[in-house]
Amino acid sequence: MTAAERRPDPQYDAVEQAIAWHSGDLRATISTLIEDCRHLRDQLDTAQKCMSRGLTRGWFPSPEC
Repeated sequence: MTAAERRPDPQYDAVEQAIAWHSGDLRATISTLIEDCRHLRDQLDTAQKCMSRGLTRGWFPSPEC
C-alpha cells in the first residue's frame, strides 16, 4: 500500500472536517482559520501583558513557542 492509498479517515482528518464544516467552500474555510489565528494571537498578547515574569519563573507566552 502506498502513501497515497493510505489516506486518513475523513472523520478524524482535521482538514476534511474544517472543509465539511463550511460545506466544501475552501475560501470560507481559509478565512475562518485565519480569523481564528488572529483571535488566538490577540489572546496570547493579552495573556503576555497580564502575566508576571515572577509567576512563571521567567517564562512568558509568545507566538514562537
